[in-house]
Amino acid sequence: MASRTTPNDKINLRLILVSGKTAEFLFLPSDSAAEITEHVYSHWPSEWNDEQLPSSNILRLIYQGRFLHGNVTLAALQLPTGKTTVMHLVARENLPEPNNQGQLKKDKSGESGCSNCCVVL
Repeated sequence: MASRTTPNDKINLRLILVSGKTAEFLFLPSDSAAEITEHVYSHWPSEWNDEQLPSSNILRLIYQGRFLHGNVTLAALQLPTGKTTVMHLVARENLPEPNNQGQLKKDKSGESGCSNCCVVL
């Protein structure tokens, strides 16, 4: 898929499904993850028709291995305008709770552990 020219005031998101299919969408830095997933659901690409989901409220974005909660904006992620950024789009009912500064809790032995890990696509 050829990348389009991205206006200097927008962010081009290349979204990748678990199946590997991709599509690109333009967004403003002030757009939130919830607004983005609603827009994508409302403008579902025809190439993704066999991937159609029952509702927009289970679409989730993953950026750099982390689920984005609904109110997080693209500006808060410090994404560059006029460029393309890649994110994954998955169907998931619930999001894991955000952890403190991305640190895993240590058990009494000092080992890092994660009882609620997820697979990065």
